[in-house]
Amino acid sequence: MRRVVITGAGTINPLGTDVASTFEAFREGRCGIGPLDIKDVDRLSIQIGGQIKGYEEASHFNRQQLALYDRFTQFALLAARQAISQSGLTFSGDLADRSGVVLGTSGGGLTTQDENYRAVYEEGKNRVHPFIVPRLMNNAAASHVSIEWNLRGPTFTVATACASSNHAMGQAFNMVRSGMSKVMITGGSEAMLCFGGIKAWEGLRVMSKDACRPFSATRNGMVQGEGAAVYVFEDYEHAVARGADILCEVAGFAMSSDASDIVTPSKQGAARAIAGAVNDAGVALDSVGYINAHGTGTAANDKTECAAVADVFGHHADHLMMSSTKSMHGHLIGGTGAVELLACIMALKDRVIAPTIGYEESDPECAMDVVPNEARDAKVDVVLSNAFAFGGLNAVIALRNLN
Repeated sequence: MRRVVITGAGTINPLGTDVASTFEAFREGRCGIGPLDIKDVDRLSIQIGGQIKGYEEASHFNRQQLALYDRFTQFALLAARQAISQSGLTFSGDLADRSGVVLGTSGGGLTTQDENYRAVYEEGKNRVHPFIVPRLMNNAAASHVSIEWNLRGPTFTVATACASSNHAMGQAFNMVRSGMSKVMITGGSEAMLCFGGIKAWEGLRVMSKDACRPFSATRNGMVQGEGAAVYVFEDYEHAVARGADILCEVAGFAMSSDASDIVTPSKQGAARAIAGAVNDAGVALDSVGYINAHGTGTAANDKTECAAVADVFGHHADHLMMSSTKSMHGHLIGGTGAVELLACIMALKDRVIAPTIGYEESDPECAMDVVPNEARDAKVDVVLSNAFAFGGLNAVIALRNLN
């Protein structure tokens, strides 16, 4: 099997409009969660989120493009521009045929859907724009990335709720590793911070009204965010032959299904995915130094995740660092794993572990080193990124420094 490396990364999220600014926010433990600026926010009981403030779509896309691009597609394209530019790749001939796109999303064009439901049901309009379906379909972002960069290989979207990005990146990894593709553009994007998106989540009663405090005994729920992160996954030998700057190696991936409950997580399902990723990477358990946790700030997730990590790593769990960056950028649902992978890359390249901010009081059922409140300098060689979704769908990615 071929080795797979990351040669480009890009993002736009509540913490920054690129990778460098996001890394800076991670280091500073900066919070990107604040009051929402959306229509009818006064009708919501949840009025905070990880919103990308000051975003002007007309600064990035022309009117013809915006007729086709929902907000989640815009975010994906902006992140892809950065990642592909950093990689130095251009796609033509055989490379174009052997390069594709796999992106994750849960809501897809939910903003477009919300706006047009308003137009039809609230405003009484009898017609909508002819491009509404191409705007709202979940594969829109992947398709537009493929079109913009002439990527003619496998291109599709994965929608597995909160694990969408990790599942997408896992599929991209396996395609390059198997030799099916030379290069895959992968990651995830989400833009669910609209009235309908927040109102639907309110019904679950898992949302915080003030802050996201994963693993803290004072936590009171999750906070939604928006944004995207996109990566270039490339065949190692291809990358070396062209003299690419390699960020890190994608070492392993595993996924599992709880097969038990649609919303309540299972320790056993999470543990199988974590152990599977370590095994797939071919590394020892005690070589893992950091885990970017799913860490939503709900009691069910936090306790289950900590128990799963303890079961898999045994005594080594006491020596692991495990933080949740959702405390800073919120839960980007289908795009969250992609943004969180940035913290894993930062840990490997810059030797800085992003913190869990907002941590106030220890929880005996989450007795892990959660890197509370302040970033930490530490050398790690293998890291994991966890994603556990409603529906009991789990996906874990392992990265390591290139050896």
